[in-house]
Amino acid sequence: MNARSIDKLWTIILYIVSYLIVLLLIYLLWEIISNGWGFWDPNFLFGRPSNTQAGGGIGPQLFNSFYILVLTLAISIPLGLGSGIYLAEYAKPGKFLTFVRLCIETLASLPSIVVGLFGLLVFVTMTGWGYSLIGGSLAITILNLPSLTRVSETALLDVPKNIKEGSFGLGATKWQTIVKISIPTAIPQLITGIILSAGRIFGEAAALIYTAGLTTPVLNSIAPINSQMNPFNIFRPAETLAVHIWKLNSEGIVPDAHEIAAKSAAVLIVMVLLFNLLARLIANFIHRRYTGTNRKVKVKEIM
Repeated sequence: MNARSIDKLWTIILYIVSYLIVLLLIYLLWEIISNGWGFWDPNFLFGRPSNTQAGGGIGPQLFNSFYILVLTLAISIPLGLGSGIYLAEYAKPGKFLTFVRLCIETLASLPSIVVGLFGLLVFVTMTGWGYSLIGGSLAITILNLPSLTRVSETALLDVPKNIKEGSFGLGATKWQTIVKISIPTAIPQLITGIILSAGRIFGEAAALIYTAGLTTPVLNSIAPINSQMNPFNIFRPAETLAVHIWKLNSEGIVPDAHEIAAKSAAVLIVMVLLFNLLARLIANFIHRRYTGTNRKVKVKEIM
């Protein structure tokens, strides 16, 4: 076989593999959504779970999942982006940089259950917080930080050097170039890293079992902010949707546990898909705004 035939053969093989991956994803989505059909019922989405009757809702768990998502991203994005900026723009080759990269690789290889046990020891016991939203957010931050750091570093290193040099030539400082040139140019890749992190936050259960807890108190928005009943109190226990699914499948504490778990899984997958779509739209909008591609030049004819 000549080189052109080999190239065509491998192209066909790669296309087949790509289509198989897409078909596998479609099959998984179909199975999850069809088994949890009816998940859009408002009583199920916003109602409270019941231990004595069928048809329990997932309102508190749904809120907890979004709240932990916001808290975790608020902590991990600045840390991950800052680490990526340091590694891409300021770090010099040497033993210290090698040590930092070794630490990042080590953190990336830690199982989530190990991070959960570490969070139980530090964020639950040593701090005296008990099971809490902030403890769960910090534990997931440890899991997401290596991937966010690597994505941020790679995205900043991929920014063309001539763009940076042009910025320096116009008199901009290094920090101004990073903030106004490098980061906006790398926005699409950064958003990809954030989406991957968000997906892990939505689906994480092992680390949250030991840090955020398996229960949610009765929430009341008018309760004092330091009360366990206030939904925005970061020091209250919070059972997320992924933990709720695990709990239903493992303990079966309600009459229709399997049905509730299937619907909860459908809600979880739809949440991830909608978040991905929304994040992509925001990334495209920000990218167009910084690159100027969304600006239309209007030509007026003077008669």
